[in-house]
Amino acid sequence: MWKKRIRFSIHSESAGNETGLREISLPVPVVFAAAGALGVMVLVTGFSVFGIISARLAHIELQTLRAETTELSDKYDELRSDMAEVENRYQDLVQKEMTIRSIFGLPEIEVENRGLGIGGPAPLAVDSLNEGDRIAIETELSVDRLLKLADFEKEKFTEIESALLKRKERVDHTPSIWPTRGHLSRGYGMHHDPFTGVKQMHRGLDIANRIGTPILATANGKVVGVTFEGGHGKYITIDHGYGYSSRYAHLSEFRVKVGQQVKRGQVIGLMGSTGYSTGPHLHYEVMKSGQEINPMDFIVNTRDLPFSKLVQ
Repeated sequence: MWKKRIRFSIHSESAGNETGLREISLPVPVVFAAAGALGVMVLVTGFSVFGIISARLAHIELQTLRAETTELSDKYDELRSDMAEVENRYQDLVQKEMTIRSIFGLPEIEVENRGLGIGGPAPLAVDSLNEGDRIAIETELSVDRLLKLADFEKEKFTEIESALLKRKERVDHTPSIWPTRGHLSRGYGMHHDPFTGVKQMHRGLDIANRIGTPILATANGKVVGVTFEGGHGKYITIDHGYGYSSRYAHLSEFRVKVGQQVKRGQVIGLMGSTGYSTGPHLHYEVMKSGQEINPMDFIVNTRDLPFSKLVQ
């Protein structure tokens, strides 16, 4: 086979013969070699072109990835800056919470409890990651930490709110204002009886003024007594809860009835001189667990009754 030859007929205008044909005879090996060389050239050229195109595309993709990485990095920087601001605000919130706890005598939170057990080893060898992945993981961990701290602080403020509401409820039911306006004619303690002259224990406050002067409930509570009795005359008893009750004696009129709920500052009656009395005045008592105590120990607006200046 390799000794055979292959003839090629080539038409040429400049050929010397009359037909214009020219014959070329080439050995078979030469023809196959030429064909193989041509094929190799085509393949090499194809691979070269493919390589150039691939390199170009890779370059474009790399530039795009770099631009996206830069943009992502900028966004992470901005996010970290915002997180730092959130961290500062959180610390301010913690300080305010601690101040509120100190003012109202509420239990403090241990510093280690505020950490919520957050920490420990870095997950899955963060140091071996590329910068972008490392920043993403660290940012995610920081966000997760702040969210947990925020939930914790929200819970603590809810506890404070509940505690203060309970205290407010107790304060609202503690007798703490003047029950009327007028002249403080006799205080709590040992005093001479105006009828007998004998020194004896006076278990309340006497405030003198005109008949008809409004008498106020000194705290929230429930009216448990609207009574007339020889010594106190017409008097009202209010149960404030938490062991407190108050009594308002020598009234001329009632403005409430038994079982009625009253609020601090509400008019419950009018001043009079009924019962054991030398003139128009209010006899005011405060009891704690059934025992009379000095009402002045609870009155917070003590300057609002500068004696005769407030007489109507």
